[in-house]
Amino acid sequence: MTKIAIIGLGGCLGAILRYLVAGGVHTLAKSASFPLGTLTVNVAGCLLIGIGGGLMESRQFFSPEWRSFLFVGVLGSFTTFSTFGLETFNLAKQGQWLTSFGNVGFSLVLGLVAVFTGYVLSRMI
Repeated sequence: MTKIAIIGLGGCLGAILRYLVAGGVHTLAKSASFPLGTLTVNVAGCLLIGIGGGLMESRQFFSPEWRSFLFVGVLGSFTTFSTFGLETFNLAKQGQWLTSFGNVGFSLVLGLVAVFTGYVLSRMI
């Protein structure tokens, strides 16, 4: 139960950070035609999970509780794209290129199909 609370606390913080960062970038950029706030959050999340993943791998820097708080909680709600990036990178790093590219392709295509399907279903309700 403690692990769930730790993740929940991190998730709360990550969601608030996402709102503030994406909204702040959107306000500064004043561009309604490109989702620059979301792009910023996704890239920042990937940078942070890359740094954290590297520290965890090379120096065993984080305890299991801190990993749950930061990686699953904060970054998980800040952007799931960072987890997708780290998992895809790890597959490529392990020489699993086909699986790595498959992850990118399936995630992109199936994600867009799911959005389209959800949109169509919402019109039927």
